[in-house]
Amino acid sequence: MTKLGVLISGRGSNFEAIADHIAAGDLDAEIAIVISNRPEAAGLEIARHRGIPAVAIASKGLDREVYDRMVIEVLQRRGVELVCLAGFMRLLSATFVRAFPNRILNIHPSLLPAFPGLDAQHQAFEHGVRVSGCTVHFVDEHLDTGPIVAQATVPVLDTDTADTLAARILNEEHRIYSEALKIVIGGKYRVEGRRVIRG
Repeated sequence: MTKLGVLISGRGSNFEAIADHIAAGDLDAEIAIVISNRPEAAGLEIARHRGIPAVAIASKGLDREVYDRMVIEVLQRRGVELVCLAGFMRLLSATFVRAFPNRILNIHPSLLPAFPGLDAQHQAFEHGVRVSGCTVHFVDEHLDTGPIVAQATVPVLDTDTADTLAARILNEEHRIYSEALKIVIGGKYRVEGRRVIRG
């Protein structure tokens, strides 16, 4: 059973979706720890209510390298094998990425490489695209550029607002994050350059 460490900054709805898939027996994994850089993050209380260890390691005012070393230490102490970013609103340092090579996953609310960074759903809406979606990718040392594990498309409707589009993308995020985790946990893939080849 693979031990997951989940990093959040807010409500952690993707964390909840992963926990639901584990509880349903869809994923051969356990969440060893939930960590938030914001002590007020709602996801911490949700984790504790579910009996999942959860801690806040406040990042405010700390150098990125110093902060990341603190988080790495907690993850390693809990025996974490795979790190899942679930709305974690901090860029990871090279030190962090090297501590878990090809063992950090992120979910991003666009069809990467389109619309990296913050507010991707609103970027897509404002740009007038007809199709948007979400991407699960391995984290490398750059912003939203790691090899792509899974993607899902979401049509942009004429009746959409940026918020209704974001809500539909979020539904797909909840589905494909666990699908991507199954692929990675199962080990039936290889990474060639920027491509994730299944099988």
